[in-house]
Amino acid sequence: MTPTDDGARHPRGMLAVLLLGQFLVNVDTAIVNVAGPSVQDDLHPSGGALELVVSGYTLTYAVLLVTGARLGQARGHRRMFLLGLAAFTAASLACGLAPATGALAAARLVQGAAGALMVPQVLSGIQIHFTGKARARAQGMLVLTLSGGAVAGQVLGGVIVSADLFGLGWRPVFLVNVPAGIALLAAGARLLPRDAGNGSGRLDLGGVALLSASVLLATVPLIFGREAGWPAWTWICLAASAPALALFVRRQRRVTARGGTPLVDPRVLARPVVAWSLASIALATSTYFAMLFTLALYLQQGLGKSAMFSGLVLVSWVAAFGVAGPLLPRLPARLAAHAPVAGYLILAAAYLSIGLTRADGALLVVLLGFGGLGLGLGFASQLGRATADVPARFAPDLSGVVNTNSQLSAVAGVAVFGTLYLGLGGTPRHAFTVVMTAFAGTALAACAAGFAGWLAARREEARHGQGSSPARRAEVTASSRV
Repeated sequence: MTPTDDGARHPRGMLAVLLLGQFLVNVDTAIVNVAGPSVQDDLHPSGGALELVVSGYTLTYAVLLVTGARLGQARGHRRMFLLGLAAFTAASLACGLAPATGALAAARLVQGAAGALMVPQVLSGIQIHFTGKARARAQGMLVLTLSGGAVAGQVLGGVIVSADLFGLGWRPVFLVNVPAGIALLAAGARLLPRDAGNGSGRLDLGGVALLSASVLLATVPLIFGREAGWPAWTWICLAASAPALALFVRRQRRVTARGGTPLVDPRVLARPVVAWSLASIALATSTYFAMLFTLALYLQQGLGKSAMFSGLVLVSWVAAFGVAGPLLPRLPARLAAHAPVAGYLILAAAYLSIGLTRADGALLVVLLGFGGLGLGLGFASQLGRATADVPARFAPDLSGVVNTNSQLSAVAGVAVFGTLYLGLGGTPRHAFTVVMTAFAGTALAACAAGFAGWLAARREEARHGQGSSPARRAEVTASSRV
């Protein structure tokens, strides 16, 4: 892999550090779902308190991702990644040693905030330090890390809790992050390239407040609404999130117009290629995380399978998902351009086949593999399309938006499809068929958005000529000078 500047002298090592940091954060998103019953048996929290332990991490993580991206640009990506990793490691230790539910919930909130500081630097680092096929390969590895981390969290959670290491029950689920975090800190200090940041003045605190309010108003009801039975306050909050977001966008335009540094540059979202790619990624991502939730319930409650089986059956999905990223750079450009449409068609077909056949055993493993390949092709290609359309100076803006978009769509997917699955009458098999059909329809909508993105990219190429967008031509030019 070829770095775009002389600062990244160890591109492979740098990429490994960034991806391992992303992996740790993704594992912790899922691992506590499995450890929840053990926490309840030990600390005896109320239902709401346990929900905060499980979901508080996601809450602060989703709220602060864009702020973390902007801080990376202003104060240095290396500094913010290492600071976030150190805080994440310390919070993991606090979680593992927590004497009561309140302390555990507080540590989980800090853990999520630390992850939000660390994760945006991963995609920013890839966009800044890699170009061309090297960037495509790095993004392919990122795609594998995102999927693999979620599944690994479920599998590791089951293994660690079942092992009851040293009689500590659920605590090693968090404590395992401590030696991993310390080792990664040492590697990061040596391998991550130094950057001072651009010193872009004060952080737009008004923008932080408005964006945080909008995300909170959306995520709190989505996280807690299903368990609470969707009371009136959940719908009021969801409705209020839209005007809060509109106020945020208005403020960002004003800050940009007067020459300031916005939290998110409006010019990034104004690009049709980026907007359609984000919409398509959001739709597809929502089905994936909802599938993890509903598949686990169906296999364990409907078919009587073990928690270990429901985690391991997804290995074929992760493996195929990982193949998609490295495969894309090897495809002819004409075929790669249609990867989002083809990928999401494969994904829709896999969901529909799983639902209609009510697959089990080997057939389920095979169909999940096709689903992972389809999602991987769509996600990786659209991530590459969006980053190619945006100049490197907007890397933090795009990183923050992409991560927040994915996180919100994951929360929304679990809330919507989880409610659908749990609310359907009849047998678990019937509910599973209905939900998988809904997944297929959503994947087709993602396919349509991906096609719209392809059309937008073609129009951009025709407008500027030379078969590429201005960002792509600038990127190629910069690459040729390295």
